[in-house]
Amino acid sequence: MSTVTAGTAGTTAVVPAGARIGAATGGSFALRARRAWVPDADSDGAGPDGAAHAAWRAATVVVRRGVIASVEPYDADPGLPTADLPSHAVLLPGLVDSHVHVNEPGRTDWEGFATATSAAAAAGVTTLVDMPLNSVPVTTDVAALEAKRSATAGKLAVDVAFWGGAVPENLGSLAPLHEAGVVGFKCFLSPSGIDEFGHLDTGQLRRACTEIAALGSTLIVHAEDPALVRAGSVGARYTDFEATRPAECERSAVATLVDAVRATGVSAHVVHLADAGSLALVRAAKAEGLPLTAETCPHYLTLRAEDVPDRSPQYKACPPLRDAANQDGLWEGVLDGTIDLIVSDHSPSPWSMKDVPDGDLGAAWGGITGLQLGLAATWTEAQRRGIALERLIPLFTTGPARLAGLADRGRIAVGAPAHLVAFEPDAEQVVDATALHHRHPVTPWDGRTLAGVVDTTWLHGREVWTRATNRVTSRRGRMLTRR
Repeated sequence: MSTVTAGTAGTTAVVPAGARIGAATGGSFALRARRAWVPDADSDGAGPDGAAHAAWRAATVVVRRGVIASVEPYDADPGLPTADLPSHAVLLPGLVDSHVHVNEPGRTDWEGFATATSAAAAAGVTTLVDMPLNSVPVTTDVAALEAKRSATAGKLAVDVAFWGGAVPENLGSLAPLHEAGVVGFKCFLSPSGIDEFGHLDTGQLRRACTEIAALGSTLIVHAEDPALVRAGSVGARYTDFEATRPAECERSAVATLVDAVRATGVSAHVVHLADAGSLALVRAAKAEGLPLTAETCPHYLTLRAEDVPDRSPQYKACPPLRDAANQDGLWEGVLDGTIDLIVSDHSPSPWSMKDVPDGDLGAAWGGITGLQLGLAATWTEAQRRGIALERLIPLFTTGPARLAGLADRGRIAVGAPAHLVAFEPDAEQVVDATALHHRHPVTPWDGRTLAGVVDTTWLHGREVWTRATNRVTSRRGRMLTRR
């Protein structure tokens, strides 16, 4: 329960959940929190690395017409309806997930904008960036981008931006997609699993890098070397599947990408890095001053290949989960800054595409379904390792926002959209896949107890999801374009 003060002496009311303050006030209100992730006392939080200037403070965040108007001392009187978060809750900026496969139009039976953005809102994710493949058509020209934008009508619970695709057929013609507002371009160095989204060989990668550098855009890369990938039947044991995509597969491809970045100057990013050994290449590239960044995903930080039961295709991902020692190395990359962001790589499909005859992981669709659970799963493992929540927040907020060129996201700062999350780090949830908001009741965390629960999510100053109702209460998300 939250106490809501109407802004004049003696006028108070109690409402179920702090979120109702946003629903009732048209996007103008204030939130008080004993712990809010806000600009520190010596900074306005507006620097190029907003995360470096944020800290826990007792604060009152003032929202006017859906925008953060000011960050005041905790005991300030903002003259607006005001809600006090419970002492066990913290106030976070809305999370940003720059790696989500929504799949609509064309494969809405896999996932869609309504279900994906509902899951995002329940996770505290207020901005997501949609990947250019698995939809039909794939986002490799402007007509396909417009088809995708049209498919969002009336469905968005959160804000959505779009990646474009770089495939052999559209090299030399990426400028129209750039001008139409995609935030950057995605390519594969190995087969994507979708025939209509081909992968680039080394020469084509150089061409794409040169073109994208000239546009001033960003190339994000699925980095696996196809020469080291073994296709075909592997059976039901996960470690046998892992062996078909060995660590050297990632290292070879990352090395190829580093060479291309060095030759062209393109701003590039390694998506879903699973091999801790590849981090040495990323560290060296950064030390050299090359514009290269990298991400990993909650599943690589929390799940291990040796723990996966046989016939469990819900754990299949490409690149695959690896062992405990490798996971320790990824966490080292998180803590030393080599890994710039943590995002879901939410890649769902119907269960029939994963639960194949004989449990053959070689034939099952590869993709982890976890958009709604990313922060909780990662925070659970971080606690086990003695890592504080504040070490994770930038990786889920300003890190992915910066990659996508959405500098006003992931921060509680004056002028930023009032995307806010009431999060209870000490609460626990037992995951029930059937109660999650994405389309299919499948996730590798089903039945697990996770730490950290989202209580309320606000989008542009309005309540969009509450734990009390476990439903989306507004669909006013916006489509975003490259700044």
